[in-house]
Amino acid sequence: MKKSILACIALLLVAGCAQKPDAIAPAYVTPTLYESFSCKQLAAEEERLNQAYMTASGQQEQARKNDIAGVILLGLPVSSLSGGNVAPQIANLKGQKDAVRATMIKKSCSL
Repeated sequence: MKKSILACIALLLVAGCAQKPDAIAPAYVTPTLYESFSCKQLAAEEERLNQAYMTASGQQEQARKNDIAGVILLGLPVSSLSGGNVAPQIANLKGQKDAVRATMIKKSCSL
């Protein structure tokens, strides 16, 4: 009985940990923000967003590792509690990337 209670508590604590970047759903960003961009500008924006996403993904992975270590050692997801979780930023970047890609397709830009 004690083991199952401890397992449930551990599961709840791990659920509070930072998510993997790939598991974070994109936020909705309207493609109309990019309608005035040329194909060249869209390509540059896509590259900028890819770089920002890679940086944020690294931060999120580190937050996830810190949360797992914190749960194991202290019983708390320390990064998520201290603001290290950048999931909203990743969701926004993914949404922007989707919006840029949709605008590129609409304008028949080379992908």
